[in-house]
Amino acid sequence: MKTLQQAYQEFNFDDFLAEQLVGTAESVNAYVECCDRYLGLNKTALIWEGKNGESAEWTFEQLAEASGKLANYFSSIGLKSGDCIAGLLPRTPELLITILATWRMGAIYQPLFTAFESKAIEHRINTAKTQLIVTNAEQRSKLNGVTVPHILTVHPGDASSHLDADFWTELAGQSESFEPVMQTFVDDFLMMFTSGTTGLAKSVQVPLKALLAFKGYMIHAVDLREEDSFWNLADPGWAYGLYYCITGPLSLGHSIIMDERAFSVDNAVQIIKKYKVSNLTGSPTAFRMFFGFKEKFDPSIKEHLRAVSSAGEPLTPEVIHWFNHDLNVNIYDQYGQTELGMVIANHHALQHEKKVGSAGFANPGHRFAVLNQNHEEVEKGGIGTLAIDFSQSPLTWFKGYGGNNRKSFVGHYYLTGDTVKLNELGGVDFIGRADDVITTSGYRVGPFDVESTLLECAEVLESAVIGKPDPERTEVVKAFVVLKPQFSASDELSHKLQEYVRSRLSKHAYPKEIEFVEGLPKTSSGKIQRNLLKQQEIANMQGIQKVS
Repeated sequence: MKTLQQAYQEFNFDDFLAEQLVGTAESVNAYVECCDRYLGLNKTALIWEGKNGESAEWTFEQLAEASGKLANYFSSIGLKSGDCIAGLLPRTPELLITILATWRMGAIYQPLFTAFESKAIEHRINTAKTQLIVTNAEQRSKLNGVTVPHILTVHPGDASSHLDADFWTELAGQSESFEPVMQTFVDDFLMMFTSGTTGLAKSVQVPLKALLAFKGYMIHAVDLREEDSFWNLADPGWAYGLYYCITGPLSLGHSIIMDERAFSVDNAVQIIKKYKVSNLTGSPTAFRMFFGFKEKFDPSIKEHLRAVSSAGEPLTPEVIHWFNHDLNVNIYDQYGQTELGMVIANHHALQHEKKVGSAGFANPGHRFAVLNQNHEEVEKGGIGTLAIDFSQSPLTWFKGYGGNNRKSFVGHYYLTGDTVKLNELGGVDFIGRADDVITTSGYRVGPFDVESTLLECAEVLESAVIGKPDPERTEVVKAFVVLKPQFSASDELSHKLQEYVRSRLSKHAYPKEIEFVEGLPKTSSGKIQRNLLKQQEIANMQGIQKVS
């Protein structure tokens, strides 16, 4: 196995481009890279599991035929290269056909997550000047108050009585031949949005150059091999799913699995066993749920599961230990953002020292730095803001919010907003979002450390930790805890958890307060929204003060 240092030394942008793409920086098309180049090989591109028990497989040839027809329909109603086309669809073949048809005609694909309601949809399509939304009958009512030039709907059964154009009816009347529109690396092919702690979601335009970065992550960090049965648990309504469930693997000619059903541990175990999944990626939320119901995992899974990758938030040591010792597989932390793709990882395909709890090292083609308050790089052991050095990261592609807002840049550094430690190996230890780090009695406490320690307790399914404002200590550590179904909240259990964290972590980092809750607020992509819990605490305190 090649070492990470060898990969750094050997990486050359021009060589990587020539090896990985059939196009060039001046003539490239995402449909060509993710479908057309693999025609004639009779390879499966999509394995689909429907919500009603049905399943189907689509070859690259079948997707080429359907996407050609849809691209011709788009063209017939006046859509053109550079227009924005959105998909408000679950994980179905129609979603993948829509994406490929959009790329084929040189248009920009915009994901709309199916959990969005009309306000979130309206903001995104107004900002993107979206020209058409492809949806289905179940989601269609969300668009009743939304203004968009065209709507194409997947109708069940007979579509003759519906007002909207019907997806399959329109395809039936079109030719499957459509010449891909070639573009350049600076042209956009995805329109993403990312939410901060304040303000409306900001647009992130993704240029075609990102195809190379997506492939690099799949090759080096995920170690996707031709013989793998690969499944990314993430929804393609979000960056990790769209980048690495669809674009990355298809660009390597690899089949993908899309399960239309809502996530559950039972459904996931069924898919993993049915398709003998060997390479699995997803979010820590999903893997925490796996750990919480580990008794559901059949020992036979160990025979085929080879590599597991996690992105979104750091994994807890207990989850890592369970995968390693009970399922006999390495699960590695990896780090990225909508604006960057995945840029830091513990790499499955490259040899380097792995530290539990660390996000790892820069992917080849990237360089990170940890900056202090003066935006100077810190030495090993230093804590600061994680930054990506764009001057030495040839695979980076982010142009700024809305295409030109570069408020997240300082010189050639992109500031991620995450607080990290440059560890003794030269890798990154995640501490927390800058606004999540807790200051209590002069100490800085990362919420993740407390959360991961709580998860070691048999009673705890999930937890979120915040700093609750306190006049004496600045903040006190407060934990919101979701218990496993067989356990009940009590003062005794609260005291037990506090003492466990105190003994395992430190006397200043244990939660002074514990509140048992039914669930935690999360983004639609599954990340815990600690800022909402903190705002709730501040509002409660202000209410008490007003009453008194």
